[in-house]
Amino acid sequence: MIAATGLALIFDMDGVMIDSNPLHGIVWRDYLKSFAISADEIDTRMQGKRNDEIIRELFGPSLSEDEVFVHGARKEALYRARMAPQLEANLMPGLRPLLERNQSTPLGVGSNAESANIDLVLDGAGLRSYFRAVVDGHQVANPKPAPDIYLRVAAELATAPANCIVFEDSASGIAAGRAMGARVVGVCRFGRQLPETALTIRDFADPVLAGWLADQVPL
Repeated sequence: MIAATGLALIFDMDGVMIDSNPLHGIVWRDYLKSFAISADEIDTRMQGKRNDEIIRELFGPSLSEDEVFVHGARKEALYRARMAPQLEANLMPGLRPLLERNQSTPLGVGSNAESANIDLVLDGAGLRSYFRAVVDGHQVANPKPAPDIYLRVAAELATAPANCIVFEDSASGIAAGRAMGARVVGVCRFGRQLPETALTIRDFADPVLAGWLADQVPL
């Protein structure tokens, strides 16, 4: 548990709550084949971005809003169909025990992901009841790296931004958390330190996390 009341924990989803980025990359490659669009560096190009941003970058800025929506809906439907049968296996290690230990703490989700993808994880894995606030990138004017998503989650949790601990895996998400004045914990499955974070962990089972959280106090 965290050391004191007055703090809140806020989680990004892809790459943080669920190890989904490898499958997103696979699905993007498969989807782009039929359009003869290069999927080079798609794993880094997609990270931390909202779907409409990725699609315009891949297909060009001249797409209409309807075309952007159709591409995004088709790709994400493919992703959800493939992820659903393996959802539990792809939850980040230690996530469920961490949520269970901190049920009395305000918990929130702030993600650039599509709302249907968030629903898949929260409802499919039975996690929704832990969270008092869930905000996606289409509910705010500006997605990450702007702080809008996290500021809205903090407001819904009735917690000052400086007393929020944000878990992130992408440069844009880390920038969003820092821009709102939160303490940012990086999540990196490859074991490397993520820049501009107060702490980097491999996953939520990382033994350094419990001690670090226990030392955190409200400002």
